[in-house]
Amino acid sequence: MVNLVDELKGKVAIVTGSARNIGRATAIELAKAGASLVVNARVSKDLCDEVVEEINALGGEAISCLADISDPDAVSFLIDQTIEAFGGIDILVNNAAVRSNIPFLEIDQEEWSRIAGTCLQGTLNLTRGCIPLMIKRGGGAIVSLAGLSSYKGSAGRSHVMATKDGLMGLTRGLAIEFGEKNIRANAAVVGRFDTVRSGNSLQTGFTTEPDIPLGRMGVPQDMADVIRFLVGPGSAYITGQTIHINGGAYCPH
Repeated sequence: MVNLVDELKGKVAIVTGSARNIGRATAIELAKAGASLVVNARVSKDLCDEVVEEINALGGEAISCLADISDPDAVSFLIDQTIEAFGGIDILVNNAAVRSNIPFLEIDQEEWSRIAGTCLQGTLNLTRGCIPLMIKRGGGAIVSLAGLSSYKGSAGRSHVMATKDGLMGLTRGLAIEFGEKNIRANAAVVGRFDTVRSGNSLQTGFTTEPDIPLGRMGVPQDMADVIRFLVGPGSAYITGQTIHINGGAYCPH
């Protein structure tokens, strides 16, 4: 029987993009489960520190580390800071993303590189740096977040959807290649969620009154609960899977 109280005690987790919204809720939830946390963002040092303070107030352990995961040097810095603080890495939640809404014919090389640099290349950079450390500790768990628009389609987001589809392919490849090392990799697909967004990030392809069977949009805690399960011992036989969290708005088969 799996212990679901402090089930992550002794584990070290990095959650990218964890200054707010789903990342913040996930970092706090994993800390409640006993993990030591690295709270990461590209900017927003004050917000990262607030998350660390909240975790510390709950009796947990956490540090903040600003790092742009699209930069290999910044990734090395993030990993070094994690090792210095906690001695290793067991859990990686790839939540960092760059949002954009641009008509396809207006996407230039600079815009493509900006999106792919974080959503796909940055995730690859950090995952590649973390896996050897997970192997040293006898295994690990990786969860990468994708979006529902990759399944339903959405005008103005072709470049974003392409990188997120790549992320799901990466997840399946990691599950197969590193299963023998006791490293699990899964993807979590975010549906329509009530979160604070910034910049040019208006979603299209959704109605203002979403047709969600459960009758509400998701909240960050909904994702945090699923991620806690996916990185914990209760999902020890789950890897290479794509989990949809959308209130029934989309039901793949």
